[in-house]
Amino acid sequence: MLQNLLNIFRVNDLRNKILFTLAMILLYRFGAHLPVPGIDLNALQTLREQAEQGGVLALLNLFSGQGLTNFAIFALGIMPYITASIIMQILGVVIPKLEEWQNQGAVGQRKITQWTRYVTIGIAILQATGMAYLFHNGGGGLVKTRLPVDLIPDFTPARVMLIVLTLTAGTALLMWMGELITQRGIGNGMSLLIFASVVSSLPAMVGQIFNGGGAAGLAVVLVGFVLITAAIVFVEQGQRRIPVQFAKRVVGRRMYGGQSTYIPIKVNQSGVIPIIFASSVLYIPQLLSFVLPSDGWGKSLQDWMNSNLANPTAPIHLLVFGLLIIGFAYFYTAITFDPVKQADQLRKQGGFIPGIRPGPQTERYLAKVLSRITLPGALFIAAVALIPSLLLTAYLPSNQISFTGISILIAVGVALETMKQIDGQLMMRNYEGFLKT
Repeated sequence: MLQNLLNIFRVNDLRNKILFTLAMILLYRFGAHLPVPGIDLNALQTLREQAEQGGVLALLNLFSGQGLTNFAIFALGIMPYITASIIMQILGVVIPKLEEWQNQGAVGQRKITQWTRYVTIGIAILQATGMAYLFHNGGGGLVKTRLPVDLIPDFTPARVMLIVLTLTAGTALLMWMGELITQRGIGNGMSLLIFASVVSSLPAMVGQIFNGGGAAGLAVVLVGFVLITAAIVFVEQGQRRIPVQFAKRVVGRRMYGGQSTYIPIKVNQSGVIPIIFASSVLYIPQLLSFVLPSDGWGKSLQDWMNSNLANPTAPIHLLVFGLLIIGFAYFYTAITFDPVKQADQLRKQGGFIPGIRPGPQTERYLAKVLSRITLPGALFIAAVALIPSLLLTAYLPSNQISFTGISILIAVGVALETMKQIDGQLMMRNYEGFLKT
């Protein structure tokens, strides 16, 4: 392994890519601690304390790399781009023009990327405006304390426009940095920025566990996380390979086709997206409950939501969260892998699955395999999201449990993809890679 690490820095091109990627990540981390102008720095401490108590604020802070609790220029993080990408993928199913671009290859992908940028800027403007008004009025449902949290004491139109412009420009800069890492770095630019955000929160979580359970508790939690990491690597690498045979055809005096290949279907086809969707949906009722009356039935409903939906260890929370993850796993997998398109593409290329007729039978076969393999993948990511919360219950107060399951899944998934990228670069230059087959 040490020799393989040294091989990375022996290749001049690969060494420059890694150094460029590290420079972009350092710039991102610097921007996550640089507050926007016009913010009350004393009120930020209350915001940081609230983020440590979990909830939707902790989820948003996780993906911003603590930029939200610093109200930094990168406070929105990469979430507007992720949201825009998901919206474009979903609209590609219902809008014929987007579907046409998806089938045009690189030319169509450039058009989709450009429109994704436009949607990202629009979402960033809306989120920045909402954030400015939200944290001027005490944080709304994000901040649970009854004490006033006013991050923008000088709330004038000019000051609000400056803050919105700064946050939107930070999102645009972050999106550009991610694309630069993809083009000039080692690839997966947006994923690496999310990886940096997630990993930056791990030291604080380790400190909380140590303060709550001591060295013995920290050792138990670390062993559990190692086992979970090993399970994630095993499942993330797992895939169902459907064999495909291409018929032979003669063009002139040459014979083409006849080779065999396979269609890889991953066990966890949807990645971490179902957890993000489920977390967002689960906290919508909690946010809406803050507009209810503060007494009578409104207070009773708020107390029930805080005790059940907002408590990470409550049975109702675990049940609803797990069912939402499984449902969104099937939903997102159906969007990313369409059996009808796959069957039609195989038919046009002269390919077929041995023992399965091309056309409708191939569609039904692919749909059946996809449905069966999605279930264990959905159950697995649901377990990854729920087990760490139960594991930490003995060492941390339940209201301080952060989204460790999401953190581990994102960190391991991005690390595997990055290693594959570096491994491919090494293999191209006749060096031994990291991954063994």
